[in-house]
Amino acid sequence: MVKVKSMQIRRMQKELLIKENTNYFQSCHASTVVKLSNDDLLVAFFAGTKEGTGDTAIWLSRKTKNGWEEPKRVVFGVGIPHWNPSLFYQNNKIWLFYKTGFDVHSWITRYVTSEDNAETWSVSKELVPLDPSPRGPVKNKVILLSNGAWLAPGSVEEKRSWDAFTDYSSNQGLTWKKSDLVKFNHQLGTPLEERNLWEGLVGNALWENDLSKVSNWDGIIQPSLWESQEGLVHMMCRSTRGYIYRSDSIDFGKTWCESYPTSLPNNNSGIDVVKMENGILALVYNPVSGNWSARTPLTISFSEDNGITWTDHYHLETESGEFSYPAIITEGNELFITYTVNRNNIAFSHLKVSN
Repeated sequence: MVKVKSMQIRRMQKELLIKENTNYFQSCHASTVVKLSNDDLLVAFFAGTKEGTGDTAIWLSRKTKNGWEEPKRVVFGVGIPHWNPSLFYQNNKIWLFYKTGFDVHSWITRYVTSEDNAETWSVSKELVPLDPSPRGPVKNKVILLSNGAWLAPGSVEEKRSWDAFTDYSSNQGLTWKKSDLVKFNHQLGTPLEERNLWEGLVGNALWENDLSKVSNWDGIIQPSLWESQEGLVHMMCRSTRGYIYRSDSIDFGKTWCESYPTSLPNNNSGIDVVKMENGILALVYNPVSGNWSARTPLTISFSEDNGITWTDHYHLETESGEFSYPAIITEGNELFITYTVNRNNIAFSHLKVSN
């Protein structure tokens, strides 16, 4: 048991999903996790030769009482890259959202569903037909609001600007209504050409490994959501500005205030947050400031005041390399976390927390 300020943290498990000496794929990334009513855990991620290549597909791993089963390829298409799955489990039905497209600027959101605990899946469909923009969840989980609606954390990456939004569904995913883009002042901060755009990124970690591409991007993406009180919803976002950005809503995520920086560092990499049953927030992130900075260490911090202040770091990983794109869910006082390990494996951590 480790004490971090008022939190007592016990790490129950740390496991790698992909066994040594297997050759399912060369690269994997961007995991998502849900817990089923039979206590199985499902983890989805994209994998293939490399991020953005035509053989990348959505894969699924299952953890039963007997351990992790071999991963299975569940969604794929010849020559079409697949990206960023997001799992959601509601009323004994699993939703698996994901992106397709040859690059981030051309993403379309699709989904499949399962009503037999992921034994079989429906035919793939577009989430919002005829909409060319990437709708629904872009990386992190959909949340169930206190009014019964679903709220999906979305974002769009244009040639120069990154912007966040939410998608609201009042009819269990049949239709979605997109919020306006969260306001972000793209004119503030250090001029893009003066920033250290590539500091600390090790090896061929990103598909966007052409500096001329990424040097123009500025803004916030990949929000993670929670509801603090009825109708009061909040998001925390990855940013290019060296800090996690936040926005707040008073109408169930239909409209949002202008985004603002928090005190939490961000390396322009994915984060995820969850509200535990006792109201405490748990945030998983790389506590590194800078644009395209190192993706290690990987840390969890807690907040007892709705994200105003945070505990010291409890490190999940401290070695050099890439530990990134975490996903986190909760049940009672337990946390279930997955994340990328050096683009060749997905790690699972199970924590028990008390205060």
